[in-house]
Formats: sequence, structure tokens, C-alpha cells
Amino acid sequence: MGLNCGIVGLPNVGKSTIFSALTSAPAEAANYPFCTIEPNVGRVNVPDSRLDRIVSLIPPAKVIPAVTEFVDIAGLVAGASKGEGLGNKFLANIREVGVIAHVVRCFDNPDIIHVNNRIDPAGDIETIDIELCLADYDTVDKRYQKDSKLARVNHSKELAAAIPVYEKLLKALEQGQSARSIITDDAEKEIIRDLHLITMKPVIYVCNIDENSIGQDNEYVKTVREIAARDGSSVVTICGKTEAEIAAMEDPEERAEFLAEMGLEESGMNALIREAYRTLGLRTFFTAGPDEDRAWTFKAGYKAPQAAGVIHTDFEKGFIKAEVYSCEDLFKYGSEAKVKEAGKLRIEGKDYVVQDGDVMFFRFNV
Repeated sequence: MGLNCGIVGLPNVGKSTIFSALTSAPAEAANYPFCTIEPNVGRVNVPDSRLDRIVSLIPPAKVIPAVTEFVDIAGLVAGASKGEGLGNKFLANIREVGVIAHVVRCFDNPDIIHVNNRIDPAGDIETIDIELCLADYDTVDKRYQKDSKLARVNHSKELAAAIPVYEKLLKALEQGQSARSIITDDAEKEIIRDLHLITMKPVIYVCNIDENSIGQDNEYVKTVREIAARDGSSVVTICGKTEAEIAAMEDPEERAEFLAEMGLEESGMNALIREAYRTLGLRTFFTAGPDEDRAWTFKAGYKAPQAAGVIHTDFEKGFIKAEVYSCEDLFKYGSEAKVKEAGKLRIEGKDYVVQDGDVMFFRFNV
């Protein structure tokens, strides 16, 4: 799975506006379909109050936050799986991302054209879901036809196990059900892994609301939440217009005042970034010292040598051990010295599974 998040949706739902606010980088946003043709790619800092607290307790010369990547993909329309609009290009781009952030229009504004001339979140979601299911159907069917022929002459256990999985998938996809809702068994996931099915990707629904709906769910958002609950997906609400205004403010104090006036504790973009990071299976460990306090990204489940390899391959090759403590213990005791006095600093070996929020110092020899 790719370690990035693709922003998708119908044309004119606010994808490029949200991408621009996320990355503070200009992405063309216009009131007509398909203004995004080539996908825009942006790397964004992951907001993490734990790093801020570490900096306050262990002041460094430099601070480096974790980052994640967002991709703004061209709008999709009905018929994309057959090449309508920019369908083929859209599908090729979306296959490369790890998580789908599906932007859904949840506001009324007669001045902004809707591709279907109506505001209908459920219908918009269904349009994209159907196209993705149809695209996956074609992918699975090609493999099914090929492996079925092979199975008639090659009586392998692998093919015998795969054919029923393909058949189950084809039936579900034809009915508009996503692969992720059908394939839940690890053995079945392994069988279809190399198909890179789009509907196996996790989804975050991003409700683009207007200023009047900030801090509350309008009827459109409630509809999306119901769909997400059935799908096992998460929901983030964002006012794209307001977030664009916040992103344009360079002064942090001005931003804070603006958010306070809106009754918000933080930007909605922060919630989206963190949710994308979490859904991608990414976690954070920290290194801290007078030269640099830094948040490092690792995949959940990494052991200590793999985490060391995130910093440098030599760290992984020559890994000896790691000195580890939780950032929560640092916050509780107030300094590394007091963490050690409290017996909270541990020496961990190669089998240690790194935890989100660990503060680590690696010992290695190359």
C-alpha cells in the first residue's frame, strides 16, 4: 500500500481548494469540471502537540515534524471505468495511493456548479463507488479468466484456493459492494494482494461544508455519517472556504484568533492530516536532544531495528539496542533525568515492537 492519501471526488466538490489549504501550495481551483488534470502532490507537516511539549522540555537548535503526502486527483464522473471524462487517468492515479480521502459536497451554493446539477451526497458517493467497483470488476475478471484456464490444466492448491475468492469478489463488485467489505480474511487478502484493487483501500469521507455548518452536522453531513458507519469508514468535516482563509494567514497568532472567533480549537485540516496518517497505519517515535527534536514516521508493528532504519540504513544493519521511554513519562516527570530516576527508561533489543509516542536513542555498530 502506498504511504500517501489521494483526494478524490466528483468535479467541483472542493478537492483542489482543500488540497491548497492542506499544503499552502496553489492548486488550480476553478468553477468548471476537470480543472485538475495532472495530479498535484504535496507533503504536509503532521500536527502533533507531543512534539511541541517535547521541545518545551528539551529545547533543541532545530525542530523537525513528521510529514505525510497528499495527492489531488482529477474529478471523476459516471462512466469513468469506461474512459468517460478523465476516467482512465483518474483510475491509474488512484491505484497508486494508500488511502482515499473522498471529498463530498455538503453545502448549498447556486453560484458553484454541481456536475449533476443537484446537491446529493449519497448519490455522489454512489457514483464514485460504482465506478471504482466496475474498474475492480474488470481487474478481477481478467485474472479470473486467466487462472480458470490454468486451473483446468494445472491442479495447484494455490489456484484452487484463489478461484472461489475471485468468484465471490466478482459477485460483490457487480452489486456495487467494495472489495474491503467482502475480503476480510488474511488468507484471502494475500490471494488478491497483487491485484491492487481500488476498493480495498481505506476511505476517509471529507464533508466540505459551508460557514454556517461549522461546529454542527447539517443534513448532508448526517447522510454521509450514516454511509460511513455502514462502510466502517471515518468522517472529517471541513469548511474548504474557511480553511483556505486560515491557510493564507502567515501569523500564528492571527490564525489562533480567527479560529477562536469561529469557535474552533484547531484547523479542520489538522484533523484530516492526523486521520490520514493514522489510516495509513503510520505512527510516530521521537528523538530529542540539544541539536534536534524530531518526529519520525514508522509503520505500526515495526520492531526497533526497522525503526532505527527509518533514520539511516546503517542504524538498522548495526543495531545493538535502543534506549526507550514514553513521551507521556517525559511530560509527567518533566525531564529525561527524572524519567531515568523514576526507572521509566528501558533498554530494548531487536524484538521490541516500537510504540507510538516512544522517545528513542539507538546504539549501533557498523
